[in-house]
Amino acid sequence: MSEVETQVRKDNSKPIMVSVCVVTYNHGKYIGECLDHILGQERDFEIEVLIHDDASTDNAQEVIRGYQERYPDIIKPILRTENQYSKGITNISGAFNFPRAVGKYVALTDGDDYWCDPLKLKKQVSYMEAHPECVFTFHSAKVVSEDGALVNGELMRPYKQSRVVKPEELVDKAVGSPFASFLLRREIVEKLPDYYVDCPVGDRPLELMAAAAGDSYYFDEPMSVYRFAIGGSWTESQMTGDYIRKQEKFAEDLWKMYRRFDEVTGGRFHEAAMRAGGRNEFLTKVNVRDFKTIFKPENREFFNELNLRDRFFIGFEYRMPKLYSWLRNRKNGR
Repeated sequence: MSEVETQVRKDNSKPIMVSVCVVTYNHGKYIGECLDHILGQERDFEIEVLIHDDASTDNAQEVIRGYQERYPDIIKPILRTENQYSKGITNISGAFNFPRAVGKYVALTDGDDYWCDPLKLKKQVSYMEAHPECVFTFHSAKVVSEDGALVNGELMRPYKQSRVVKPEELVDKAVGSPFASFLLRREIVEKLPDYYVDCPVGDRPLELMAAAAGDSYYFDEPMSVYRFAIGGSWTESQMTGDYIRKQEKFAEDLWKMYRRFDEVTGGRFHEAAMRAGGRNEFLTKVNVRDFKTIFKPENREFFNELNLRDRFFIGFEYRMPKLYSWLRNRKNGR
């Protein structure tokens, strides 16, 4: 933190309530929309926007500089000339944004996603201010493709109603949560466990850290938009090269995370953590269409957690692979 930043914060009549942590890499097409929606939040509290751009090769840094010039007291970027992810720093927020956050709460988003509800932050902050026992709030999201078309609406909707989520439930959760929905008390991220630092993704270990600290609250409202598998994203990168090996490695890494979490928490969530690790391994088998494993009797419960559409197409591909392949190629214009 520079001396100038320190002086600005000391002179500010209102303390910062929310530190919004944004991670970008080649999000030049999207980062403006992301920042517009953050700045457009209806609020009666102060925020700061901590951006880390990991040496983008498009115009992302130029766009970010423009916002910094217009909002110098809010937009606080780190603009890299060398890519940190390629050096093995997989959780950029923890390495570079969390340490400079001064807000009571920390919100997160990737630069290619955006908040679609102008009251998102106010709703989450209001709930957490009224419920000091709550350490983490999150919500559902709309899921769109790169061209903006809506994708499976249940992909980022872990629960069917707004409610308190107990720690065990957060550990053993069948459906993912959008990263852009996260709002945590800052003390949760002040000391990062090794299972966070070593994990290839940032959302799941943050949920585990929150679960270890107390109760959470879920808003069953799509207050953000998640862009699925766009060019340059982590999801898209998993689909290139040796896809099967990447999926195996991902399952191995998450098993390490769950086992280490289990150790760190003294076995308080052992059953939930082991079940969550098993579910993640099952889902990687679904991704690579390992039908022998998918249809094992011990995986029936995980299979039934999939939505009806996914179960139908998995069964269709398994029973009629040639017809499935022909229809898929025809749809893709091959």
